[in-house]
Amino acid sequence: MAIDSDAGSCVSADIAAGIPPAAALFHSLSDENRLRIVQRLARGEARVVDLVAELGLAQSTVSKHLACLRDCDLVDYRAEGRQSFYSLTRPELMDLLASAEQLLAATGHAVTLCPAPGAAGPDGAQPAGEVVA
Repeated sequence: MAIDSDAGSCVSADIAAGIPPAAALFHSLSDENRLRIVQRLARGEARVVDLVAELGLAQSTVSKHLACLRDCDLVDYRAEGRQSFYSLTRPELMDLLASAEQLLAATGHAVTLCPAPGAAGPDGAQPAGEVVA
């Protein structure tokens, strides 16, 4: 399921487009709002209205990101009357995020400063092997 360009795309859409599954998974987690939703759901289930209030996001934004995470089988919901309670389906996801935090700490957060491919580094130099036209 692809969602609007502001929110990115979901893992299954990326895989269908030929992106390797691991890259698609990390791409799905690269959106800050989806990551915030996952981190909140790690503490327990929540309704959309709860996520809106706690994260300060628009209802439509939360709903779109939850739809993507559901399509990725990372989140699911249970209905109780007219309410839906969302939760993580894969607790291993939190192990992955904890490992990422450890990696960031070990590298002094250097990964967060890594320039995009083809972008100049902090000193203005091009990455090795890059040709500047």
